[in-house]
Amino acid sequence: MLPFLCFLVASAAALRHHHAAADVPPSNKLIFILAGQSNMAGRGGVTGTHWDGVVPPDCAPSASVLRLSPSLRWEQAHEPLHQGIDGNRTCGVGPGMSFANAVLRSGGARGAAVGLVPCAVGGTRMAEWGKGSELYADMVRRARVAVETGGRIGAVLWYQGESDTVRWADASEYARRMGALVRDLRQDLAMPHLLLIQVGLASGLGQYTEVVREAQKGLKLRNVRFVDAMGLPFQDGHLHLNTQAQVQLGHRLAQSYLTYGTFKH
Repeated sequence: MLPFLCFLVASAAALRHHHAAADVPPSNKLIFILAGQSNMAGRGGVTGTHWDGVVPPDCAPSASVLRLSPSLRWEQAHEPLHQGIDGNRTCGVGPGMSFANAVLRSGGARGAAVGLVPCAVGGTRMAEWGKGSELYADMVRRARVAVETGGRIGAVLWYQGESDTVRWADASEYARRMGALVRDLRQDLAMPHLLLIQVGLASGLGQYTEVVREAQKGLKLRNVRFVDAMGLPFQDGHLHLNTQAQVQLGHRLAQSYLTYGTFKH
């Protein structure tokens, strides 16, 4: 009886050790902050409140792609990447998974795991992302937690602005607010050369889409890059990118990172 009890105790200890080891994320991580509104959160394959569940091969899960969960724990990433982050909204395919897999395929991660930190929230204006806001504080908190277990932040991927096309007051202030966001992030993350890749709007909710696009294209800050989404196909005909478009956008973001990202930090 005693040997059997000893075996049970040893087996339980081994099991606990296995689970503990599985919960420990790799220390070598290349981390990306994904922020903005619904097209970054992902609506590919979403109709109403239903996601079709279709995951393209470019967005398939990988043991080398991790996500920082809503509870601030690293886990294997999979679509929908922003589930639980974007409130109670139905999320589908976004650009994050195809971006991460493209970076891995290119060798751009240099042997590191890719850690994705989803922060996007649908329907948000730039004014809601400014320093002092809940969205800003949550993004900075998640970014800081992401590096606690090792690794470095490679870039912020930013896709936002559709909600700023409705009112002139928001559209005309977009460049100033975006510039302030970049400067504040760099200061609060102690990364003065932090790369930010912003996506040029493919659509808008109002009449000032071109005003916001010009502000995005005209932002003259060091290490801020522009990737255009204009012309990519929509899920709903006018606002949200479909699954195919999100895959293409992920590839474009990856190409921008591989062109302009550095490995010096």
